[in-house]
Amino acid sequence: MTTIPQTMTAIDPSEAGGPEVLQPVERPVPTPGPGELLIKVAAAGVNRPDLMQRAGKYPPPPGAPSIPGLEIAGEVIALGEGGDPRLLGRPVMALVAGGGYAEYAVAPSGQCIAVPPALSMVEAAALPETLFTVWSNLFDRGRAAPGEIVLVHGGTSGIGTMAILLAKAFGLTIIVTAGSADKCRRALEIGADHAIDYKAQDFVAEVKRIVPDGVHVVLDMVGGDYLARNLACLADEGRHVSIATQRGATVELPLGLVMRKRLTLTGSMLRARDVGFKSSIRDALVQSVWPLLAQGKLKPIIDATFPLRDAAQAHAHLENGDHVGKVVLTMA
Repeated sequence: MTTIPQTMTAIDPSEAGGPEVLQPVERPVPTPGPGELLIKVAAAGVNRPDLMQRAGKYPPPPGAPSIPGLEIAGEVIALGEGGDPRLLGRPVMALVAGGGYAEYAVAPSGQCIAVPPALSMVEAAALPETLFTVWSNLFDRGRAAPGEIVLVHGGTSGIGTMAILLAKAFGLTIIVTAGSADKCRRALEIGADHAIDYKAQDFVAEVKRIVPDGVHVVLDMVGGDYLARNLACLADEGRHVSIATQRGATVELPLGLVMRKRLTLTGSMLRARDVGFKSSIRDALVQSVWPLLAQGKLKPIIDATFPLRDAAQAHAHLENGDHVGKVVLTMA
């Protein structure tokens, strides 16, 4: 029987600010509610929404913990009423709406996936946020199908590297953009078919050179003035999926191009969606992606790990933009 302490170390800043506000504090160990699991966290992924939350620009949704962290891996040590008993005592990776930067966290059973032996806990913690996001947006909303060509911005980010890995696993041709020749080289090494240095090249002209008829799907985390340029890259009947707005949420939309090419524009935000929706994504991932994880054929790209107490350094590292792949916090 696992002994559960009353308190834990967590990162839970009392005010918004720079990375320096991320200092270890003591917090009560959470109690799992109906359908939830209590997880002793081994590792937690660091994502750009965590940076936005720290800066006061992305508050947690109602009911979510103030502790940041959207993905974890660890051992299930207790069940709430109706929690999945098959997962008790097992290592899981979990998508959470918050609470990941802590020694213990709760997660709905339907947002947990058993960790196969082929993955380390650090690798498992780096998966849920990007895996759920890319699958639900590129394959579900974007309807990417084998043989199609996709354009993904931020090719060496956590989202970008996961998009490359899934694209290659499911028969897509993938073009990515990145901010330097070195990052483009790394994207090609990871598996991208083409990589465009957006600081040195016009990505619209390069996409048209690579595929004159245009790409089938654009997965965009940039927004702003990228929207019109992305639409120029799309083929007839193309789909544009927005998942973030790093260059602004207000855009000018060239409706004539949308109508002429019969384009579909869509987008989504994952964090605030309900457990039922996230569970449906989990089920699709278990069926389609888990076998690849179990066979060791798909592993996330890990850029760096930091102990929980150095969460400030992890955020500073992510903010400077030199990373390739995921940054992960460890509890040990």
